[in-house]
Amino acid sequence: MRFVNFRTNGRHGTALQHKDGTLVGCFADESQYPGSIAELIAHGALPQAARRLAQGTPLDASRIEFLPPLTAPGKIVCLGLNYQDHAAEAGFNLPEYPSLFVRFASTLIGHEAPLVCPRVSTHFDYEGELAAVIGRAGRHIAAADALDHVCGYAVFNDASVRDYQMKTSQWTAGKNFDATGPFGPALVTVDELPRGAAGLKLETRLNGQVMQSASTSQMIFDVAATIVLLSEFMSLAPGDVLVMGTPSGVGFARKPPVFMKAGDLCEVEIEGIGLLRNRVVGEPG
Repeated sequence: MRFVNFRTNGRHGTALQHKDGTLVGCFADESQYPGSIAELIAHGALPQAARRLAQGTPLDASRIEFLPPLTAPGKIVCLGLNYQDHAAEAGFNLPEYPSLFVRFASTLIGHEAPLVCPRVSTHFDYEGELAAVIGRAGRHIAAADALDHVCGYAVFNDASVRDYQMKTSQWTAGKNFDATGPFGPALVTVDELPRGAAGLKLETRLNGQVMQSASTSQMIFDVAATIVLLSEFMSLAPGDVLVMGTPSGVGFARKPPVFMKAGDLCEVEIEGIGLLRNRVVGEPG
């Protein structure tokens, strides 16, 4: 099942996306509307909603605004240096414990939304990543049960403002500029994918040129291990988003460096999950 959060002509809705890309859905002001993706996850109602949405109105993907699958997650926890080759290109030793940082919901944008290059920086970098969405709450989660707490996966671009990221040892500033977190285009439920979303090809392209290409099996801390570690110190809740790190090929590590600028087209594609595409625009002012 593939769920899309969308808006058109001022009306919000939830849609079911077929594998061929066609969409059928319901608007929030219609009686048959099953709820937002966030509400469906909270109530464990994704399968029932899929059946209702399948009877909805056909939608033209070119005429809707794709929103992030979740617009206000309770937590967005991101992993840094979670691929061996990326840790090496960044000049770090392999971590014995994941590098963790947070994003805020104000950074999130959807598929095809403008990706805003901050006017205070010329070091705007791409990072193609897998996002895992928590579907069941838990604390002190055992490894054998960890993946049972995931309801689905999506594509994420952890676009990073490198000069601000490196101002301190904490990465908060460089990871939280407005409109720098593309997320989507759909939430793909776990039954559609290999367990743990393992072994999927991840590719990032900038203006059609492949910049990153890897398998999700190359993560140092996979989804299950990450859930175990996070749940040691905090409760995970339905709708929380885990952004699982990026492979090698990022712009700042290239010689010469490659950074995004206004007019560029950045695409992140993960096998079986989807293609997340955003055009870079300059920040007004």
